[in-house]
Amino acid sequence: MPPGITLAAATPTLSAANTGFMLICSALVMIMTPGLAFFYGGMVRVKSTLNMLMMSFISLGIVTILWVLYGFSAAFGTDHGSLIGWSSDYVGLSGIGLTQLWDGYTIPIYVFAVFQLMFAIITPALISGALADRVKFSAWALFITLWATLVYFPVAHWVWGTGGWAFDLGVIDFAGGTAVHINAGAAALGVILVIGKRVGFKKDPMRPHSLPLVMLGAGLLWFGWFGFNAGSWLGNDDGVGALMFVNTQVATAAAMLAWLIYEKIRHGACTTLGAASGAVAGLVAITPSGGSCSPLGAIAIGAIAGVLCAMAVGLKYRFGYDDSLDVVGVHLVGGVIGSLLIGFFATGGGQSDAQGLFYGGGLTQLWKQLAGVGAILAYSLGASAILAFLIDKTIGMRVSEDAEVSGIDQVEHAETAYDFSGAGGGTASRSAGPGPGHVDESAAPTKKVDA
Repeated sequence: MPPGITLAAATPTLSAANTGFMLICSALVMIMTPGLAFFYGGMVRVKSTLNMLMMSFISLGIVTILWVLYGFSAAFGTDHGSLIGWSSDYVGLSGIGLTQLWDGYTIPIYVFAVFQLMFAIITPALISGALADRVKFSAWALFITLWATLVYFPVAHWVWGTGGWAFDLGVIDFAGGTAVHINAGAAALGVILVIGKRVGFKKDPMRPHSLPLVMLGAGLLWFGWFGFNAGSWLGNDDGVGALMFVNTQVATAAAMLAWLIYEKIRHGACTTLGAASGAVAGLVAITPSGGSCSPLGAIAIGAIAGVLCAMAVGLKYRFGYDDSLDVVGVHLVGGVIGSLLIGFFATGGGQSDAQGLFYGGGLTQLWKQLAGVGAILAYSLGASAILAFLIDKTIGMRVSEDAEVSGIDQVEHAETAYDFSGAGGGTASRSAGPGPGHVDESAAPTKKVDA
C-alpha cells in the first residue's frame, strides 16, 4: 500500500473510474483464495484434498466477519501508540457514509475496506499449506480467528496504517511482502515447530495427486495478483499502478524461468510443479518491490527469487521441519528477498523518491527494509507459535495418527474428493497417490524424476 501519497493536490472528489477499478481489483484478490485452495489442494495426497480446500475457504467466512466487527478498525483506524488502530466509526462499518472518501484518495471508504478485506482473508489461508494432512479443522478455525486478531490486524496497521511504526519509519511494502507473505511464512514456521511432522515425513513418498489442479490454482493466483498488486495504488491517475502491473508480469515470468533452469541443472527436468512454484515465488517477491523498481529491476528480482526459493524448499529436509507445501520456502523466503532487494533496486522514480544502493541511495533504504522484515518475522513467528501451543494444550491441534494415516478428509469432513465406487472396484483410499512437495533432496537421486 502506498504510504501517505495523495492522488491530487486539490481536495479529492469521488472518481467513478477509480472506484470501479478498485471494485474489480477487490474481486480479483478474492478469486486468489479459491485459486490458492486449488494450488494447495492439488499438491496434497488424495486423502487430504478436501481438507486442504476447506482450510482456505473457511478464511473467507471467518475473516470477513472479524473484519466488519473490528478488524478494519484495528488495522486502519486512528493510530494508538504506533502499534494498533481504532476508530469507533469503523466498528461494524457502522459510521461510514456511502460517498465518504478514504483520506487523500478518490474512492469511498467502503471500497478501500473491502479491498483490504481480501488481503486479510488470503493471508491466514497461505499458512495452511504448511500444515497439510494433520490439523483438526476446528483447531484451524480457532487459530485463524486468534491469529487474524492478534497478528494480522496489528501488523497491517504497522505497515500501512497512518501512524504505524513501520509506515512512519519509511519501510516500503507496496502490496504485502511484509504484512502478507513474511507474516504468513513466519507464522507457518512457528506453527509447524509446535505441532511437529506428518506421519512418514522423509520416509513415505508424498507427491502431488493432481498437477492439473496445481496449474489451475497457479493460473488463478497469477491472474488475481494483478488486482492484488496494481490495485494497491488505489487509483489510476499517475502511472504507478501501471508500472506495478507491468513489473508483476515481468518478475513472475523471470522467476518461473529461473526456477526451471535451476531445476533442470539440479534434477534433470523442468517440471510443472516447478513452473507453478517459480511463478508464485516471483509474484511474492515483486509484491513489496514492484512500485519502486524498473522493469529491468523486476527481471532481476524475479530471477533471484526463483533461484533462491527453489534452493530454499530443500531446507526442510536438511533441518527437519515439515513445511508440507513449502510456505516457508516460497512465501517467507520470497517475501524477505523482495522486501530487501528494494534497498538495491529502488529507482526513486516510482512510488516514492527513495533510492536503493544501485541508484545512488546508499544503504539507507536497505536498513529500513531490514528493520521491517526482522521485526515482523520475529513477531509473527513467536506469536504464532504461542497461539499454536495454547490451542494444542487445550482443544488439541492435531488429528490422531490413525486419522492422519486413514485420511483427514473422511475424519474431519465425512467426504472424499473423488468417488471411485463405480470405477472398477477401486477405492479412494487405495487410489490415494503419494503427496505433496518438491523433490526430497535428502533422498532422491539427483537426476531421477518421480513419475
